[in-house]
Amino acid sequence: MADELLYEVSDGVATLTLNRPDQRNALNGELLAALVDATRTVRDDDAVRALVLTGAGDKVFCAGADLGGFAADAPLVDKHFASDLFLEFFRLMPRLGKPSLCAVNGHVLAGGMGLALSCDLVIAKEGATFGTPEINVGAFPYMIMAIIYRNVPRKKVNEMMLLGERLSAEQAVEFGLANKAVPAGEFDAAVADWAGKLAAKSPVLMRLGHDAMYRQQDMALDDALEFLRSQLSLTFTTEDIVEGVSAFFEKRDPQWKGR
Repeated sequence: MADELLYEVSDGVATLTLNRPDQRNALNGELLAALVDATRTVRDDDAVRALVLTGAGDKVFCAGADLGGFAADAPLVDKHFASDLFLEFFRLMPRLGKPSLCAVNGHVLAGGMGLALSCDLVIAKEGATFGTPEINVGAFPYMIMAIIYRNVPRKKVNEMMLLGERLSAEQAVEFGLANKAVPAGEFDAAVADWAGKLAAKSPVLMRLGHDAMYRQQDMALDDALEFLRSQLSLTFTTEDIVEGVSAFFEKRDPQWKGR
């Protein structure tokens, strides 16, 4: 992986760390390319059962896109195609087939909000803030709008985007941007606890369920119900559901086979 992104695997958990702390982990082309490549590696590596996304340092998770790129003297078409990396990451995450957890170690701003909300779960460190300040610099959060509106009540999103003001970690939990906020001294342990629990689940059932979560969300109700029934029937064919139920009744930990 590029120096801009750190990649580590331990006990079935792949940790991806945005590694530009001096630039507030702002997203340039190199970092985005490395992030997309690493996400594909996570998807394709059977030894990885869960993903954790975090940022280097203790103040900022990600400040969004590197603003230098907006003012750069480059052809407009080049800037347009550079945004493909954002789209690729946003499309990859629902199709990861594995659970993801964003460890929000600091402020989450602009495009960084899109990265965080693309993860299935978000744990925020107390003191972190969440915001879409693009309007304050003469821009707008176009690239992440679709992601935010699928996570947060519409009027609150309108408020965030139009005023450009920040929410606290506690407010982020209240309005659905994060699952929980924890004190700094408990942050690493809370992330490790949830990551370990995610990695301990049946990989085949997690993949089936994870895929279903995202595929059904934009379907019409009848279509969603029929699709989910087919996924339930497919689940009945797996060895892991038999193992899981047997382990429950025998009061022991399941030994997943991943099939």
